[in-house]
Amino acid sequence: MSVFNNLLTCQLQGVKGTEVVVSHVTVPPNTTLPKHWHPGEEFAYILDGSLVLCQENEPEMVFKKGDACVVPWKKIHTVMTRDENVTILVFRVHEQGQPERVLVE
Repeated sequence: MSVFNNLLTCQLQGVKGTEVVVSHVTVPPNTTLPKHWHPGEEFAYILDGSLVLCQENEPEMVFKKGDACVVPWKKIHTVMTRDENVTILVFRVHEQGQPERVLVE
């Protein structure tokens, strides 16, 4: 089971209607998260392990410990792990009051 732990949520000063969410995320081995999008941009730093980022209409990209990546605003995507878990520090800037993620079927 994936673990999403929000470390900080606050309004972004000077940008009305925008908030920042910082999360610590752990995804176990051989897991694919449901396809989803965020009402803002997502920035991720891989603390441990590796992941495959699959974004709509883009080639798959592999990120490992020490790498950083960006998922654009409202871009449909998913994350997959292979034989090891991944631990990620996620920083999102998104529309205040909107859900953190919107699942896509």
